[in-house]
Amino acid sequence: MSIWMAMLIGGLLGAFIATALLANLRNGKIQAEYEQKIVQLKLEHQQALRDAQQRSVNTSRAVLKGKMAEQFAPVLPGFNYLPSDAKFLGDPVDYVVFNGYSAFREGNASADDLELVLIDIKSGQARLTKGQQAIAHAIQQGRVRFETIRIDWNEEAS
Repeated sequence: MSIWMAMLIGGLLGAFIATALLANLRNGKIQAEYEQKIVQLKLEHQQALRDAQQRSVNTSRAVLKGKMAEQFAPVLPGFNYLPSDAKFLGDPVDYVVFNGYSAFREGNASADDLELVLIDIKSGQARLTKGQQAIAHAIQQGRVRFETIRIDWNEEAS
């Protein structure tokens, strides 16, 4: 074999080995970059989970405080009606207040003094739901009535 042929084979073999080593080095760098990104994403995910858990706890606390405020509202300052006139519903509104009913029942007021008030208790940044807004609108439009439904227990089923 000639020296030129040996040099050519040696050069090709050297280029192949150099290319393989450089590719391996480049792949190692790429792998290290992606592993670093994975670690970063895991940390961000863990932080996002902690934030979501904290928001959930805060929301739960706010809901519980709101529910407690709804139940205790008639005995708290700022509730301008007699607690005995307030009847708790909870949904879609919190209270129906028969304002003046206790005085009427005791003979200290006339029927013309009675007022019916629907109340929803809100705390913090809570707003009326769309259903509550619709109820308020119906009342403002005068779409309110009183009905008596009689049940006859003596009728036989047909």
